[in-house]
Amino acid sequence: MYDHRRLGRDLDLFDTDPLMGAGLPYWLPDGAVVRHALEEYVREAERAAGYRHVYSPVLGKRELYEISGHWSHYSDDMFPPMALGAEEVVLRPSLCPHHALIYRSRSHSYRELPLRMAELGGMYRSEPSGVLGGLTRVRSIQLNDAHIFCTLDQAAAEAEAALELIGRAYADLGIRAARHRLSLPGEGGKYVADPHLWQRATALLREVLDASGVEYDAVEGEAAFYGPKIDVQITDPAGRESTLSTVQIDFHQPERFDLHYIGADGAKHRPVMVHRSIIGSVERAVAHLIEEHGGAFPAWLAPVQLAVLPVAEAQEEQAHEVVREALARGLRAELHGPGEGTLGARIRAARLVPYQAVVGQREADGGLAAVRLRDGRRPGAVPVGELLARIAARVGDRDTELWAAA
Repeated sequence: MYDHRRLGRDLDLFDTDPLMGAGLPYWLPDGAVVRHALEEYVREAERAAGYRHVYSPVLGKRELYEISGHWSHYSDDMFPPMALGAEEVVLRPSLCPHHALIYRSRSHSYRELPLRMAELGGMYRSEPSGVLGGLTRVRSIQLNDAHIFCTLDQAAAEAEAALELIGRAYADLGIRAARHRLSLPGEGGKYVADPHLWQRATALLREVLDASGVEYDAVEGEAAFYGPKIDVQITDPAGRESTLSTVQIDFHQPERFDLHYIGADGAKHRPVMVHRSIIGSVERAVAHLIEEHGGAFPAWLAPVQLAVLPVAEAQEEQAHEVVREALARGLRAELHGPGEGTLGARIRAARLVPYQAVVGQREADGGLAAVRLRDGRRPGAVPVGELLARIAARVGDRDTELWAAA
């Protein structure tokens, strides 16, 4: 059973420091590679699905969150306001108010809808010290977030497409969903008091889940303060459950920010706001991937994709050339030379690297590399160019199979 907190430190992926503070991990170079590869995957998946990317600041005036409803319903989870002259600014607890303002900054026609706006952006939540742990519960969060502004007739189809996008990402990442949850409001003042809003949004999400054919549980007390959610749940090796991905339908914030578009009739109409996150927070996603794969990430996500091991010093120059060619092809490759120990020790040290290329004198003389795969297979000596082309193709396709017949 893998614990991402221990394994992440053992593999030099991330760490913490008391001077930075609890719940504020930093990323080491190998961890930064995993994070960057994951973020690039998400951006490309979103771009291909018709999303446009934006950047927005991590601060906002307190008034912004009073309008959105966060201040009255969510302030216990926010950091205190900071005085800035006569104003108060707040570290944002979510990205949706900023995206609502970006939408509102320009006029929109029904012909533009659905308008899909995405961002990988920072946000901050004042989590109690007792619940913080590794990357799963942190105070500084990099969120894969998006908001779709659409007509009421488009909302269910957009939410269903978002759920399909989540499913494809899970297949590429090797993630298994534990269950789907329809998260509904509970009792008390935590939730916006508008029964009609809740009924409309819940009916649409039930329609999405039924059309998608996934089994789900309806659970009260798990909704966002402004609307119900479809939550995709995962479990860690200890069986603890958490939410990774989410799809939400929101009638509340479009009204609070007075959002509108011009319809075919020339009149103003209120859009629906669909919130969705493919992988949730980057931190929680990486934590789950560490535990799911035991540090043996899919080749496209691995910090090092190819380890090149010269048998002796006489083959180091040829091994360096293999590394240079691999880097030129966009692969992440490293040399593990004789100065790091015996060949057997170096092979064991690189056991989590998907591909190993051993270069002895015979290989050096023939422009070859003896291939070893992480799963124990040994395809044998292969021309260096062919080897790098095979790896680049597997990585480019995000293939989970390391090797296949030519």
